[in-house]
Amino acid sequence: MDDELHSGLDDLIHLADPPGTSGHVVALRVLKRPDPGSEFLDCEFTVSTETITGGFPVGITSFDLDRWEEALDGLAGARFVSWLDSGRTVRLRIKPLPSRAIGVTVSDDPSSQVTVSLPMSPPVGWIEDHRARLVKARQLLAG
Repeated sequence: MDDELHSGLDDLIHLADPPGTSGHVVALRVLKRPDPGSEFLDCEFTVSTETITGGFPVGITSFDLDRWEEALDGLAGARFVSWLDSGRTVRLRIKPLPSRAIGVTVSDDPSSQVTVSLPMSPPVGWIEDHRARLVKARQLLAG
């Protein structure tokens, strides 16, 4: 993807291990600004580990953003969450683990049937950071 195209667009989700650790990254990239009147944000889940890198396209709606807000509320309460459970697209699951770690699973069941699960240690404040990302994504979708 062209960096200039992505310039100014924030990832809706960006989970990354601290530098010097495993290097795991799970992100939901907003690929472009939506066309006027569009009900979808064109996005791509990207997963990177020491041994694999993959991408899964997904369209995100305002309904999905509302469910992501609910998921963030659940994560703030240290609860397991599952997001994008329609069965038509990639699904994201996040499970709190001991010592502020999380288990992240990205499943592309309807298309490639690939599932990637990995432990991660997001930085302090990652949920608040994702709430701010959510606000920006809603602004993009609203035009």
